[in-house]
Amino acid sequence: MKIVNCNEITQAVKEMTMKINTILPKDVMDKLKEKYDEEDWQLAKDTLNTIIENDKLAEEKSIPMCQDTGMAIVMVKMGQDVKIEGGYIEDAINEGIRQGYNEGYLRKSVVEDPIRRVNTKDNTPGVIYYDIVRDPEHFEIEVAAKGFGSENMSRQKMLKPADGLDGVVDFIVETAALAGPNACPPIVLGVGIGGTFDRSAVLAKKALMRSMDSYNPDPFYKDLEIKLEEKINELGIGPQGFGGKTTCLRVLIETYPTHIAGLPVSVNIQCHAARHEHRVF
Repeated sequence: MKIVNCNEITQAVKEMTMKINTILPKDVMDKLKEKYDEEDWQLAKDTLNTIIENDKLAEEKSIPMCQDTGMAIVMVKMGQDVKIEGGYIEDAINEGIRQGYNEGYLRKSVVEDPIRRVNTKDNTPGVIYYDIVRDPEHFEIEVAAKGFGSENMSRQKMLKPADGLDGVVDFIVETAALAGPNACPPIVLGVGIGGTFDRSAVLAKKALMRSMDSYNPDPFYKDLEIKLEEKINELGIGPQGFGGKTTCLRVLIETYPTHIAGLPVSVNIQCHAARHEHRVF
């Protein structure tokens, strides 16, 4: 049996929360540089360079790369032989978020009620998901800071099976087009296909946690990721909406079996500040 103390969880979440807001993951920075090299529209190239320099400066100065330091998304993967001691796991996670946002001087953006909008003043609670994995002693936590300029442009649709692949592609490309400059492109699209109404949305969120250099292991969906990225970049929205061929950095697709009468599709949009980090205990 693997034993994990709540103090370890709090410390890890705190450290990840502060790190992701100031240091862009290497895979995302590499993708931005790759797109910079490929871009031939000067204004788009200059905009990408500004984004890259901003992210470098954030790391050098240990300051947030964006004024929206996001809502904390936490994904827990644990085996059935993991025991949490010293408290309640969600309290430990939220304490880590609280400490990280306070000590890191990060903007607190969470309101305690969606209608009666009073700020919680510490960016808690986070949105927490749990997966029980096959390795009985595996325990892993991934933290993301999800800004809402991009989150607000996300969409979900219950397509009909008869809509097929063309319907799926049209909906995803339409979602990117409707987002336009509002999602702070270049964007990353997490796509969830299948399951139920709610499951497809979680799949889309999980897809955003993948590395920029990863592809769906199914060759069919790998090809679809590439095709969609090409189609979205053909929209010509460009970095920050200034035009060019760099609207989308990646499309990442996750799927799940679904009912014979359904074809749920969710698109979770992420801006170029794709901030996430994981820790294995």
